Amino acid sequence: MRELLFTPRFDRLFRSLPKDIRERAYEKLAHPSLRVKRVKSSPGIWEMSVTMSIRITFQVEGEKVQLRHIGTHETLRRP
Repeated sequence: MRELLFTPRFDRLFRSLPKDIRERAYEKLAHPSLRVKRVKSSPGIWEMSVTMSIRITFQVEGEKVQLRHIGTHETLRRP
């Protein structure tokens, strides 16, 4: 299993989310769905769905996954 690393920005944004969204995010991170894809505008950055409107962006670095941003589709403008 890969190690998850939270950037300071991700940590701050994550803590500001409602509890139910944080719980769904934990579930998705533990068991990622097939809804993972590359962010076209940012090479090396990936996105995954938490809900229909919430996304997480991340980078894979060997056995580590660096969680970069969490939020609405606006997240994809600055992943």
